[in-house]
Amino acid sequence: MNLWQLLLKRLQAMPFAERLQELAGYAFNRTYRFRLSSLKGFVSLFLVGTVLSVALAACSGGSQNNSSTQTPTANPVSATKENVELTLVSFAVTKAAHEAIIPKFVEQWKKDHNQTVVFKQSYGGSGSQTRAVIDGLEADVVHLALSGDTSKIEKAGLIQSGWEKEVPNNGIVSKTVAALVTRPGNPKGIKTWEDLAKGGIKLITADPKTSGIARWNFLALWNSVIKTGGDEAKATEFVTKVYNNVPILTKDAREATDTFAKQGQGDALINYENEIILAQQKGQKVEYVVPDVNISIDNPIAVVDKNVDKHGTREVAEGFVKYLYSPSAQQEFVKFGFRPVDETLAQTKEVTDKFPKVKSLGTVADFGGWEAIDKKFFADGGLFDKIQAQKKR
Repeated sequence: MNLWQLLLKRLQAMPFAERLQELAGYAFNRTYRFRLSSLKGFVSLFLVGTVLSVALAACSGGSQNNSSTQTPTANPVSATKENVELTLVSFAVTKAAHEAIIPKFVEQWKKDHNQTVVFKQSYGGSGSQTRAVIDGLEADVVHLALSGDTSKIEKAGLIQSGWEKEVPNNGIVSKTVAALVTRPGNPKGIKTWEDLAKGGIKLITADPKTSGIARWNFLALWNSVIKTGGDEAKATEFVTKVYNNVPILTKDAREATDTFAKQGQGDALINYENEIILAQQKGQKVEYVVPDVNISIDNPIAVVDKNVDKHGTREVAEGFVKYLYSPSAQQEFVKFGFRPVDETLAQTKEVTDKFPKVKSLGTVADFGGWEAIDKKFFADGGLFDKIQAQKKR
């Protein structure tokens, strides 16, 4: 073992601060022994100085402020570790699916790379998870309810632009549709979106100003008019009638479900189809209908570039995202009520038997994307605010 190998082996066993001290001392001794007049001494000093510069750069890179919009130089440290930690931040209703998928990915990664991946997981409302990441929760991967939330993280400087082009399907890795949950036996005969505008109907839904799923609910209502030949005037009239039948706007989807199921308020609840299927799998008796004019509720996945480069986890983070599109992972999403993004899987008997057919499916692209949607419907002074103002008169 030569001198450099001995030095590197000794340094690897030391805490970081002691490494710097050892390198500095070594540089001094080498300089003293060989002097700059010696070519060998100059080369030795140059090499030691290079190692010391790299060590100092790594030290300063690890202490960068999270609010910086610059992407730090990638830290490759995790690629050589036996164990690597990956932080996944996702919206609440994906928890069951991810807990089934992650062990399969960990097993495959160990087989292919001889490296153990340990996951830290965080689940909650998509909007609150987005704010948490922007405020400093160092997610390596985010799986959120709508692309608009991912775009907010991009605008905060944590995700590079063009993230949706890095993976298949414009970054959409899971999807579902909207469903109408009714009381046992459906005493009010609620089967379509139009039924929600009738007199004597009470609908429970969350506030689209604070909830991601509530924005999908609003779009589903609006889309139901446009897709059946109505214009924007008719859509506005219809949506206004529906929200006049909403006795209370809850803060988020979970509170809306509790208001309907636990408190017994309302005749109907708009919810994700996948969450209803999951509730049934847990033994809950839930009656629902899936309107055949619907909205594709698309959930994006993205690598948080600034964080993976800081943590040295880019390779494994990108590997996990890629794995989520695999047939194995998509089948797990299907088991937990998500409709597959893989079209081949979508045509299988398992999937067609599991999910009611939707005749007309709207998409965010039909509305011009989330930036246009937010500006038109949900920004201060937008259409939803006007509907609420009219309701108070």
